[in-house]
Amino acid sequence: MPPLGACFAFPTYSLEMPSLEFATRLLEEVHVATVPGSAFGACGEGALRLCYSTSRENLREAFDRMETFIRQWM
Repeated sequence: MPPLGACFAFPTYSLEMPSLEFATRLLEEVHVATVPGSAFGACGEGALRLCYSTSRENLREAFDRMETFIRQWM
């Protein structure tokens, strides 16, 4: 049977920051790895690709770290 879904999300964001910079800063500053939307072409700018094939505990920690980073820009 073929897979019925994927383990990725592609949320958009509204920070004044290109997706490559956003992804790089998330990695360097709060140690969360994402893929910039721009890696998927111009239409992906303003989004990040997130993989959620990990434990719920890891996901909670990643989102807590992302929230901390994002609050600095609000």
